[in-house]
Amino acid sequence: MAKAIHSMIRVLDEKRSVDFYRRAFGLTVAERLDFDGFSLVYLSNDEADFELELTINKGQTEPYDLGNGYGHLAVCVPDVAAEHARFEAEGLKPRKLVEFKHEGATLAHFFFVQDPDGYEIEVLQRAGRYR
Repeated sequence: MAKAIHSMIRVLDEKRSVDFYRRAFGLTVAERLDFDGFSLVYLSNDEADFELELTINKGQTEPYDLGNGYGHLAVCVPDVAAEHARFEAEGLKPRKLVEFKHEGATLAHFFFVQDPDGYEIEVLQRAGRYR
């Protein structure tokens, strides 16, 4: 059986991205590897074994073109309304809270936020299949 271990995104400014993910999701640097042309920064927290890998290509000066193929990263939290308020207080610019229903039943309660490079992140209430 396969086990998901990380997702990688390319970022322009390491410091800005590490700060965003720390403030938004409590992710801290688990490991940093420096190579000639790029650096890899692995972010994690105590909630899960899954990590976010930031790739910083040296010499990259223009923002990455995310294209139309990228969807989003998703995280779940115990209290999505409290997290939304915290994101607002942190100046992280969360979009509005949404209650998504299917046949009258709430399927998900969530909001989206963009990281400094434009990647979309969905923050979901921990419930149902999102535990």
